[in-house]
Amino acid sequence: MRNWVPFIFLLLIFSCTEKTKEEVSSIDPVNWSNRIANISEQDSLLNGTSYLSVYSEIYSETEHRTHNLTSTISMRNTNLKDTIYIQKAEYFDTKGNPIRTYFDEPIYIKPMETVEIVIDEKDRSGGTGANFLFQWSIKPTLHEPYFEGVMISTSGQQGLSFTTEGRRVE
Repeated sequence: MRNWVPFIFLLLIFSCTEKTKEEVSSIDPVNWSNRIANISEQDSLLNGTSYLSVYSEIYSETEHRTHNLTSTISMRNTNLKDTIYIQKAEYFDTKGNPIRTYFDEPIYIKPMETVEIVIDEKDRSGGTGANFLFQWSIKPTLHEPYFEGVMISTSGQQGLSFTTEGRRVE
């Protein structure tokens, strides 16, 4: 029995250790490859670029105290019958430096579908003034994609949330 005590003690210690994920987004890159769209040059699509402000953290009380936020970035197709295409989703930090590109090949979004990018609360790389640029393509008669950010943080009994809307810049 005495020989089992150290073994059981070690087993308890290692079973209680939480494994930390290194990913900074809950979207698995494999999901993007499942959405790749083959677009023909003959499709005569209208191209555009939209901007969306996003916050990894916000100031609280002073410029020296911040709250981390989880951001949900929604890419929405508001068309009832036709698919739209997102060519690229680029994430930039407060100083305008690129952080990551989520996909380099066009992806499709089906009619009335929403596709999301989630930036975890622990990912503070964007800072207080992060932003996205989306390059997209649609048929000339369709509604443009709608981009929205929802930022949230909860701690104890306090919660904080707000939204941002994308704007076409090109």
